[in-house]
Amino acid sequence: MSKKFRKYSAKEALQERIKNAIKNSTDNNDPLRIVFPFGAYKLWRLDESPNPDWAELFADMYYIKWLKPICEIYKPGIIFEYLVDDYILPFIDNIPLETVKNYIDENKKILSFLEKYQPNNLKFKITEFKDTYGSQEKFEKELQESIKQLSSTNPVFTKEDLKTTELNSHPTEEQLKDPKWRENILLIHDAYMIIKSRGGYTSNLEKIPVFCQPLTSGNYLIVGTTKTSIVKFWVGIGALKKRNEEFIEYILSPIQLETQKTTKEKISIKGLDSKNFSEIRVFE
Repeated sequence: MSKKFRKYSAKEALQERIKNAIKNSTDNNDPLRIVFPFGAYKLWRLDESPNPDWAELFADMYYIKWLKPICEIYKPGIIFEYLVDDYILPFIDNIPLETVKNYIDENKKILSFLEKYQPNNLKFKITEFKDTYGSQEKFEKELQESIKQLSSTNPVFTKEDLKTTELNSHPTEEQLKDPKWRENILLIHDAYMIIKSRGGYTSNLEKIPVFCQPLTSGNYLIVGTTKTSIVKFWVGIGALKKRNEEFIEYILSPIQLETQKTTKEKISIKGLDSKNFSEIRVFE
């Protein structure tokens, strides 16, 4: 709960949940369990898409720094679980499942690279939604049912929701012909969230739910993505800010990239061999 890492206050109910999750683990001498949900893609608007870049690496490094002191005093350690969305992405972002799988595989390579720099009792894992749910056919059937039920309630979406959808989604020409294409995508998204919540994966009281930005539910511990950023790493780009003789990790959003002048510098790190790690953005 250190303010060095926590970006927003935690409600009393969340604090109690975290304490109970810790007690459950320590009573049984089990690893503490943390779950962090996110989208398994790189925002299509970014040059680095569709693969992970420095943003994913910086976020992983930041979480290692956050959890290392706990691992040093608690031998069973910690399991940090990324719960990623896969099945839904073709429906809301027109991202093929093959692209999603490739993004996940590249992310696993980053986590593997970092293993030698983290405590032995800190384990990162990636769990796909499909692994917690079942077959794709079952999912698509229940998604259509959920869309139908939610649609019957005539949901109203905020201007902020519509703006976020316009930024993140990659609509087809056919979708753009419909003036309500943003509302249609939001309907599918919210119908999916209803299905996802039924499984109770992130609401499992034995796990500590963590996220990088504040959510209306207030049920997550908000820790950002670097010391200086709360931008979601899958929709942002990792960059270094030069300050005197130091370089500080940042994750820049698409809007920040438009307003912040950056240069690209060549770099080579053994073990980080993909195209997105051959150069890095730097700004003053």
